[in-house]
Amino acid sequence: MNIGTGPQLDRLQDADQGAPRPSGKRILLATFGSLGDVHPYLAVARELKRRGHRPVIATSGYWREKVESEGIDFAAVRPDAPDPSTMHAFIARLFDPKRGPKVVIAELMMPALRASFADTRAAAEGADLLVSHPLTFTVRLVAEREGIPWASSVLAPLSFLSAHDPPTMPALPALARLRRLGPRFHRLLFRLARRAVEPWGRPWHRLRAELGLPRTAENPVLEGQHAPDLVLAMYSRLLGPPQPDWPANVAVTGFAFHDRDSAEDVTPEEIGRFLDAGPPPVAFTLGSSAVWSPGRFYDESLEAIRRVGCRAILLMGPRGANALPSRLPEGVAAFGYAPYSSLFPRCAAVVHQGGVGTTAQAMRSGRPMLVVPFGFDQFDNADRVRRLGIGQTLSRSRYTAGRAAEALRRLLGDPEISSRAAEVGAAVRDEDGPAAASDAIESLLSRLARR
Repeated sequence: MNIGTGPQLDRLQDADQGAPRPSGKRILLATFGSLGDVHPYLAVARELKRRGHRPVIATSGYWREKVESEGIDFAAVRPDAPDPSTMHAFIARLFDPKRGPKVVIAELMMPALRASFADTRAAAEGADLLVSHPLTFTVRLVAEREGIPWASSVLAPLSFLSAHDPPTMPALPALARLRRLGPRFHRLLFRLARRAVEPWGRPWHRLRAELGLPRTAENPVLEGQHAPDLVLAMYSRLLGPPQPDWPANVAVTGFAFHDRDSAEDVTPEEIGRFLDAGPPPVAFTLGSSAVWSPGRFYDESLEAIRRVGCRAILLMGPRGANALPSRLPEGVAAFGYAPYSSLFPRCAAVVHQGGVGTTAQAMRSGRPMLVVPFGFDQFDNADRVRRLGIGQTLSRSRYTAGRAAEALRRLLGDPEISSRAAEVGAAVRDEDGPAAASDAIESLLSRLARR
């Protein structure tokens, strides 16, 4: 089942057939967030560098060592990650389904807007193209102020807020039951949502005015994040197929995978020994953000494992996130980190928080999954996994040992889910997100050169 890259990208590439491929371009890839927000841009940067370009990752200084260890140039852009001593409290607020988006946008990103603009402007000096992430609000301002071409990117379908494919919203996930009411209802619903988030973008509009840029009615949090010439949708069409109300010039690239890590508390040999010692385990993970505020996730998971009688591997985050248990039941192992790309294919199922990076790796592995969303796009990703027929979802408030055990028994005992998950996994493995994204970037650069 080869899903291709989507009609938008096909049209962009067809328009440039026969055009010489640009080379040696300085391309600034701006991002902000967790590993799920950094890894895709690292994957694209590595591909661009392989093609002879000079990519730069612009993000929080927290990620400098990780980026530079891959041989990619780095530029620090504020705001930085919270201090580790305050991480638990911050993440707990961040993953409040109703207030989390406001925390990250209105309380973290917008107050740092001027500092972020200064850092992005400095990093963009000499750049041939800027690429933005949904939270890097100053990239568009720098592009317009300095006359630098700009492309945007999204990592999950939620960012498009399509009335034809309405997302499951973190504040009101029950509204997903109204999907059958169609585009007209959801356009009205989204207008109400737009009014609710309009105040969050006011600092951005004030900074535009100070910079002498023309006024715009676009909301930087919603439609204003999308560039007019190229929008990279860096996920599989299986997760979110193209819709008629998407922005123009969308290139659906497929997932861009990268998950190497230098965690000190685990080695591949330790993981390999555990995997070799018995039947495939169930993997439990909360990614790199929600793991800082897990609540009772690991406690309930351990009891669910006991009830099901399966082997399991718990990924509990870096040092300081959660203490690794000193004693575990036989057949259960706990580590700080493990590369999903090598772990998940050797598991029987994956239980995770629904971040798009974790969801992508679970889809690629071809294993069924149980998704327990904590916030943001995770509710929508979870619902899409369920609709694809490759997993189930449990809300965080209903994640108890009994319900988790019941869900795991269904997942592990349903050959139809296993078959569908394997089919989806094969399709995702056929994708080459970094190459498709790089093709779209080079296509844009070629068109710009002819203007």
